[in-house]
Amino acid sequence: MLNRFLLLVFLCFSCHLIAQEESIEQVKIFLDCDRCDDEFLRQNLGNVQFVRDQDLSDVHIFVVTQRNGAGGQSYEMDFIGKNEFEAINYKLNFSTDTNMTNDDVRKRTLEYLKLGLVRFWIARGTTAEVFVNVPTPENEEEKVEEKDPWDYWLFRVGANGFFNGQEQSSRSNINFNVSARRVTEKNKFRFFARYGENKSTFTFDGEDIVAINNSKRINVSDIISINDHWSYGIFGSVGTSTFSNFDLFWTLRPALEYSFFDYKDSAKKQLTISYRNGIRYNEYIERTVFNETDEYLWEHGVQLGGRINQEWGNVNGEVSFNQFLQDTKLYSLNFFLGTSVRLFKGFNFNVSGSYTITRNQINIPGGDLTVEELLLQQQQLQSGYNYFVSLGFSYSFGSIYNTIVNPRFDF
Repeated sequence: MLNRFLLLVFLCFSCHLIAQEESIEQVKIFLDCDRCDDEFLRQNLGNVQFVRDQDLSDVHIFVVTQRNGAGGQSYEMDFIGKNEFEAINYKLNFSTDTNMTNDDVRKRTLEYLKLGLVRFWIARGTTAEVFVNVPTPENEEEKVEEKDPWDYWLFRVGANGFFNGQEQSSRSNINFNVSARRVTEKNKFRFFARYGENKSTFTFDGEDIVAINNSKRINVSDIISINDHWSYGIFGSVGTSTFSNFDLFWTLRPALEYSFFDYKDSAKKQLTISYRNGIRYNEYIERTVFNETDEYLWEHGVQLGGRINQEWGNVNGEVSFNQFLQDTKLYSLNFFLGTSVRLFKGFNFNVSGSYTITRNQINIPGGDLTVEELLLQQQQLQSGYNYFVSLGFSYSFGSIYNTIVNPRFDF
């Protein structure tokens, strides 16, 4: 009897110790990042529990990105503590460049996630298997400011195409582009050139109907920073387009922009208004509905745009107005709104759309379209407006703990 009693006491004491050990839960995190490789991070980040909703987490990791001058992304990673960690809030910043592969980017993201979670692991008391490596003084390399041999210039060359068809029709699309950009705190210069061609062939009664649209375009812009809220720049373009009835066009438009928020806060919030005013020259392939074969035009425009990225979601919108000064009845007015909002736990609402009033289609060819031109969309059509709308929602429920990744049959 005594032996049984001692065994029972021992078992109860052991269960108590095990319960104490298991009572320290792993830190629950919600990773809020559109550009992160979620599967890789789940497979390689231990000592945490990934949860499906921010309200179920101990730490909401909110990541926003912006394109940087090196052709990569600048990451701003906010670690927002909740519940017992409510007093712990801070951010880390890091950048990628155009020479980094996707694997390099996701590994750097993982390292900064680990670094940012150390304070939460310490607060929770789950540091038994956490190690920090830093160089010893004798092995630490002396920091030397490296001179950029490219002087902040970034160049890109690209090409793509697709080809499809069946017995009585075929279609091809090819594009070539080249760009150069130089971005510093004071100046942002960009050059972009593109050539594209669409070709469609249809066979009807033994006869081939061929439709070809091609376009060439060069854009150049140079933007100068004045201070934390003001910028000015100049924008130029030249090109051709068979679809838009341009044998040649060129534009030159100076511009001024004001930012209601400091430019340094643009990753989280941005609201700007800009004004452009300049000259345009059009030489048309066919005489237009205004009986013009070529013309010089003065054009101006105002644009108001804003963007917000927060833990509850994001909103971005824009209103723009463009007008020809020779005839103020020739104008266009565009509205755009896009948002993804988390309304309550597990439920997200998404909506985006635009509506454009077009009263400035001076390039439309005169005369009637043939049936072939209409069906093959060889020319731009007269239209007083255009729009698009997209609506959707998502709702998730069920287990909040699931760090398992199973990639089978994902191809």
